[in-house]
Amino acid sequence: MTNYGKLVFIDLETTGANPAVDRITEIGLVEVDEDRVTRWSTLINPGVSIPPFIQSLTGISNDMVRDAPTFEMISEELLARLEGGIFIAHNARFDYGFLRNAFKEVGHTLRCDVLCTVKLSRKLFPEEAKHNLDALVMRHKLVSDVRHRALADADLLWQFWNRVQEEIDPDIFHAAIKPLLQRSSLPTHIAPEVLDDIPDTPGVYLFYGERDILLYVGKSVHLRQRVMSHFSADNQYKELQLSQQIRRLEWRETAGETGALLLEAKLVKELQPIHNRVLRRQKDLCAWQLQPAPQGHLVPMLTYASQQDFGAADRLYGLFSSRRKAESMLRELAEAHNLCLVMLDLENRASHGKPCFGHQLRKCRGACVGHEPAALHQARLEAALASLRVKTWPYPGPIGLIESGSGDFHDVHVIHNWVCLGTARSEEELHRLLYEMPSRPAFDHDSYRILVKALSQPKAKVRLLHEEVHAADACG
Repeated sequence: MTNYGKLVFIDLETTGANPAVDRITEIGLVEVDEDRVTRWSTLINPGVSIPPFIQSLTGISNDMVRDAPTFEMISEELLARLEGGIFIAHNARFDYGFLRNAFKEVGHTLRCDVLCTVKLSRKLFPEEAKHNLDALVMRHKLVSDVRHRALADADLLWQFWNRVQEEIDPDIFHAAIKPLLQRSSLPTHIAPEVLDDIPDTPGVYLFYGERDILLYVGKSVHLRQRVMSHFSADNQYKELQLSQQIRRLEWRETAGETGALLLEAKLVKELQPIHNRVLRRQKDLCAWQLQPAPQGHLVPMLTYASQQDFGAADRLYGLFSSRRKAESMLRELAEAHNLCLVMLDLENRASHGKPCFGHQLRKCRGACVGHEPAALHQARLEAALASLRVKTWPYPGPIGLIESGSGDFHDVHVIHNWVCLGTARSEEELHRLLYEMPSRPAFDHDSYRILVKALSQPKAKVRLLHEEVHAADACG
C-alpha cells in the first residue's frame, strides 16, 4: 500500500493561527501502515474560548468541546500513533508546530519526518497557480461531505496521495517526494529540538564555532528552511565543512525581507564572521563626482565617503571599494564611448595643444585639441555615467520604512540619507533612534543598494519623520 513505511495523514482545527498562544480544538488522522488504514479523531478542550469566526468556519462550538478531553489526556495515545510514521499535512509546518508546542507543554517531545502536501502539489503540478486544499479537491475530484473538520480534511490528503499516484508516473512521483523528505546531516553539537524551534519566518541566523567564534551570518525569508539547507546530506563540500564546525546557532526574526537584508549587512560588518566575504566593511568607499574644472567644463573627481555625505551629495557616480577599481571603470567607459582621457583627468598631455594618445589611435574625438566642443564631450560623459548615478536622498529628512510581518508584528526601519539608523518596534524605540541620530551617518554601499530597491516598490510604506526630529531637537 505504501513504499514509504507508515504514513500519518493529519489535520488540526485550532482557535487561531499562532501556535504560541492559540490552542487545538480537534485532531483527525488517517494512519496507513502496510495493508491497514485506520481513522482516528477527537475533539479537544482548548481551555480557552473559541472565537466566533473560527466557530463559524469549522462548526466547532464552545459547547462541543466543553466536555472533550484536554490535550494532555490524549497526548500519549496520539504520540504512539505518530511514532515511526511520516507526518503528512497540508501546510505541514502549521500542524507540526501546533502539535510540537502542545506536546512540549505536557512534557513530551514530538519528532517526525514531515511531508507537506502543498509543497508536493507544487512539485508535481508547477503549472498550476493554486495549491490550497479546495483547489486540490476540485483539480483531482476528491470527495468529502464536509470541510474544515479535522478527520474529513485528513482523509482528503489520503485521497490526494492515492489520486496523484494514479495520475503521475511513479518515477516522477518518487523524484518529487525524495527532496521533500531529505534528511539533514545535523551538526553533532546541535540538539535536534533547537532546530525545531527555528521559525519559518524572515530573519537572520548566526553560526558559532569553538570558543564561540562567529563563523557565518546568513539571512532568509524562510529561516528554518534555509538553516536546514546548510545541513542537507547532498550539500556542497564547503557547506559540509561549515556544518562540521558549528557548535551553536541563534536567529533573529524580522518582519520582512528588507529587514533581514539590512540586519545581515549590519551584523557582517560589525562582527566580521569568518566565512562571510561579500558584505565586509569597505573602508575606502569612493565615487566619481562631476566638479567644475578651471577651463569651465565638469571633470570627474574622486571623492570618498569619509570626506562627504554620499546620501546628500549631487552628481555622484558609481560606488567603488578602491581608487583602482574606480579608475578602471572610468577608463572602460572612456574606451566604450570614445571619451578623452585628458578631459577626464586620467592622462597628462606631453605639451599644450598636443592631442592625447587616444586621439592618435582614433579612440578620442578630439576634445583635447578643440575638434569636439567641450560641452558636447561633457554631455556624452554624463550620458555614459548615467546608469551609475548615485540617487540623491529624495526626502526632506529621515523616514520610517514600515514592514509588516505576521499578525501585528511591524518593523520600522529608520533611514536618513540612505543610511539605516536602526529598526524600531515601538514609538519609544523610534524616538530614541531619532534623538540619537548622528549629524552625518556613515554611508554604506550595501544598505544603499537594499534601500533603493525597497523604496522603489509600489507598495512601500513610508512615514515622514523630519518634523518629529525638529520636535525632539526643540525638547532637547
